Amino acid sequence: MKLLFPRILPLRPLFPAQKLLAYFFSSNARVSLYRRISPVGDPNVSVVPILDQWIQEGRHVNKEELQRIIKELRDYKRFKHALEISAWMSEKRYMPLSTDDIAVRMNLISRVHGLEQVENYFNNIPKHLKSFVVYAALLNCCAYEKSMEKAELVMQKIIDRGFARTPLCYNILINMYYKIGEHEKLDALVLKMEEKGINPDKYTLSIRLSAYAAISDVEGINKTIKRMESDPHIVLDWKSYSIAASGYLKVGLLDRGSEMVKKLEGLIANSKRSSIAFNLLLKLYAEMGKKDELYRIWELYKKEKIYNKGYISMISSLLAFDDIEGAEKIFEEWESMILSLDFRVPNLMIDAYCRKGLLAKAEALVNKVMTKGGKPSFDSWYYLSCGYLEDNEISKALETMKKAVALCPPGCKPNKEILATCLEYLEGKGDVEGADKFIDLLRVEGIFSALARDRLLKYI
Repeated sequence: MKLLFPRILPLRPLFPAQKLLAYFFSSNARVSLYRRISPVGDPNVSVVPILDQWIQEGRHVNKEELQRIIKELRDYKRFKHALEISAWMSEKRYMPLSTDDIAVRMNLISRVHGLEQVENYFNNIPKHLKSFVVYAALLNCCAYEKSMEKAELVMQKIIDRGFARTPLCYNILINMYYKIGEHEKLDALVLKMEEKGINPDKYTLSIRLSAYAAISDVEGINKTIKRMESDPHIVLDWKSYSIAASGYLKVGLLDRGSEMVKKLEGLIANSKRSSIAFNLLLKLYAEMGKKDELYRIWELYKKEKIYNKGYISMISSLLAFDDIEGAEKIFEEWESMILSLDFRVPNLMIDAYCRKGLLAKAEALVNKVMTKGGKPSFDSWYYLSCGYLEDNEISKALETMKKAVALCPPGCKPNKEILATCLEYLEGKGDVEGADKFIDLLRVEGIFSALARDRLLKYI
């Protein structure tokens, strides 16, 4: 894909027809361009042939429609397809890009190709189009990659060009400092804002509040919440109170945490994302050890539509009290709702059963959900393996661990002691071939290196 700034290119020949495209272009296909693009979920399958075919059929497409499709794809994190459409818009339809279009494309390039290609693209943008929006997009890309040095250089250019007249760019940099733990730089930048006569807004103070909560700075939390509540230009929402509540509870200030939770609860009614607020409330009341409040909030929550995440929050909260019986009742509610079969929900019960030595219940639940079409995840088999190991059923622990390893997500490493026990079991049986296959599986899944594999085999 060409990523340099707008070049006028001749129309390219269409891609060869594919089975997938044949359906989209059939007489039964829906007319909407987005509905043709939407089913192509695989980022390795290009949507450019769909766009080309749309034009070949004599259909019209305007810039506003393409912008809407790009926004929709971004919302679903389909960055590669969104970038293809952005490039097609300028390279094949010769639509002039606004500064907003350029900013969106920079964000997409960052997500698909990384910061270096964003910088290459930015360097080829005509000078008259390098507006505040474009510089802010570049700063955002640097901050997303947590490239502090580059972000600070871009911020200085923004200040030098007189673009830093609002808190927006400061907030981007402040948020990056918070994420990488540079709290001193965060405070210094807020002070610099104020010296320039730029008042921190709700987002500035929310980030600062999160930073204070992260380092358990109670005085900082107190000061920031008080400032936010007293500022007539700031409309406080439940998110700020949830941050403060978590910060207080982290250091054992139950009364202050409870005060913040009550304020949070009072703002839920006016929230557009009340389900997230309810999930947080359940978590916070569990942290405070208030089991009765859990059920009170749950009854309020049930007046709305509850999805899988809500059931995960309630079951997790009850299990924090070691209340398996209560968790089972909520799990039965989840089953009766016939929601999408999210294995994270039964995994909570599988883990709880295995920790309690209720292996028959754990096995029965795995089989039950599988008969309904659910597919156990890495966690499902891993919990079972840990349970079998605790019960000294090493053979079953080995078999379930093999299944877990085969589903091991990137960066996840099973407990080394469990793996060692499985290998010792095979060694004790004299099953060198079985041990070899198991170690090879660990290597293939990236859990052991080839060198570690050779050492283990030598040991066995």
